[in-house]
Amino acid sequence: MNNDARFIILSHNPRTMSGKPCCDVIGCDESGLIVSRLSPEGYLVATGKKAYSFREAYRQFRYCKKCHDYLMSRVWNRVNSSDDKTGDHVAPTAI
Repeated sequence: MNNDARFIILSHNPRTMSGKPCCDVIGCDESGLIVSRLSPEGYLVATGKKAYSFREAYRQFRYCKKCHDYLMSRVWNRVNSSDDKTGDHVAPTAI
């Protein structure tokens, strides 16, 4: 699962044969039991609607445990990296 190209946002809400939502990571056929506001790329994605709360302002994604754990480790590594975090870069706390 080290291929970051698999982390692409799906435009629909697929379901497993049992009716449970699928994981939003392309190529993963597991049930998406974990709901997160982080996109597969590790960022918040605005809904584009006028919102009065955090819940309404950002899109939800679903992940299986394996993909969620991988996503969180990537986000944590990005936040803790010594890369340039000045200028136009998104603040680590924004995620």
